[in-house]
Amino acid sequence: MVQIITDSASDILQQEAAEYQIEVLPLKVNFNGEEYLDGKTIGHKEFYEKLIETDVMPTTSQIPPAEYEEAFRRALGEGKEVLCITLSGKLSGCYQSALIAREDLLEKYPDAKICIVDSQNACLGQKVLAELAIRLREDGMDCEGMAIKLEEMKKRVRLVALIDTLEYLIKGGRLSKGAGFVAEMLSIKPVIAVEHGEVVVLGKARGSKNMNNKLTEMVDKAGGIDFSLPFSLAYSGLSSALLDKYIADSGRLFQDYVNAEELPKACIGATIGTHAGPGAVGVAFFARNIGE
Repeated sequence: MVQIITDSASDILQQEAAEYQIEVLPLKVNFNGEEYLDGKTIGHKEFYEKLIETDVMPTTSQIPPAEYEEAFRRALGEGKEVLCITLSGKLSGCYQSALIAREDLLEKYPDAKICIVDSQNACLGQKVLAELAIRLREDGMDCEGMAIKLEEMKKRVRLVALIDTLEYLIKGGRLSKGAGFVAEMLSIKPVIAVEHGEVVVLGKARGSKNMNNKLTEMVDKAGGIDFSLPFSLAYSGLSSALLDKYIADSGRLFQDYVNAEELPKACIGATIGTHAGPGAVGVAFFARNIGE
């Protein structure tokens, strides 16, 4: 049996983790000196309520090695192998923390099976990789076989998102107030993706119709969504209205999905929501065109 462990940047809820029989370690979120455990002591709804109300930008912090070591030790004590999938090592120190924890344990238990996979992604991109790991475990793979397959398959993961407001990028010092004001006045919204483990800006769109077109363009470039593998849509904030509109306007992308009436949707949590703010929409999937 393989214990799959990931972190809350994947936006896999604790109740989903229990259902999937995986463990989701929470990153920490700090609001004005008050620290919360993402997805445990602060839910998505409460996070966005606080984000909207506060004038101070919240901060997030990585999971320390000791917490990974505790989770690994717990699984090993139950006679399990460990497969850990982390937030991109270029976006957080979680991957490095997991490596340190593994090395410490292997010094004491050299026969322990602990595999660490840097998702080179975040949010939904990390989530679909974890969901693929669950499928591989169901197929009877051991942790080493799963890790090899995930390293191969993560190259096909695409995460594309549209950010509705620049307010939180400005608050976080990622955009000057002057540039942000002009962009807001022109209704220009950034289209972002995660590529090679880093967040990149793919372009800008003006108005909701062009936003939908941009996102659809990126999905088409990847040859469409491989519905034989996990995929997910997501929104940030207190309402899924913008995501619902995107789905309605881009229905052709999902017409081949076996259950098009119930597409997999999630709410973006604190780790990514801190910078995206409310009103973002995104999609993560495995590309059909492997080379794109």
